[in-house]
Amino acid sequence: MCRIFAGQDPARFECVTRSVRLSGHATSIRLEAAFWDILDQIAEGQGLTTPKFLSTLHDEVAELRGDVPNFTSMLRTTCLLHISGAAQGEAEDLALLAASAA
Repeated sequence: MCRIFAGQDPARFECVTRSVRLSGHATSIRLEAAFWDILDQIAEGQGLTTPKFLSTLHDEVAELRGDVPNFTSMLRTTCLLHISGAAQGEAEDLALLAASAA
């Protein structure tokens, strides 16, 4: 089993830094390429560019929590939620809730 993990393409875990604007401030986020691929997919699914998705997500977390202490770690767990399908289930629940309210 370890060969599956050990044999993966090193490009997947290469760190990539992207510049983004969060809450009006320019910053850099450094993540492994595999996480960027997933975030790009999530953003596309939302009809947003990745920078716009990150900015929107950051603003929503700040609104809910008042602070975003470790945004990079939160992005990694966002990717895990997306892969596990947990985010899809919640999105479906929200869509049903919105439809019933209309």
